[in-house]
Amino acid sequence: MATPMPEGARRTGITDPPDRMGAARRFTTETKAAYKTTEFYVYLVAVAAVLIASQLIDTSHGHNDYFRGDKAWLYVVLLTIGYLLSRGLAKCGSREPYSER
Repeated sequence: MATPMPEGARRTGITDPPDRMGAARRFTTETKAAYKTTEFYVYLVAVAAVLIASQLIDTSHGHNDYFRGDKAWLYVVLLTIGYLLSRGLAKCGSREPYSER
């Protein structure tokens, strides 16, 4: 018969048996916080660049506005989907040491 797992423990083996107080200790987190990654800052810069470019490109000399707001927001949505997918992939398999601080 298998021993029951402590409350809060996961089957990945990242926790110790409960200490005297009954709480399980974690040794790793899943990934870094999103704001600590370079992909977050690249995402913010790319979104800002798309929105600024959309604002700066205007109609001129009989040409149509070829980078309208709706197209800019479509690109922002695509960037967001790409960022969310990359965060999901990052959370899939990486581990970071966990400290109580």
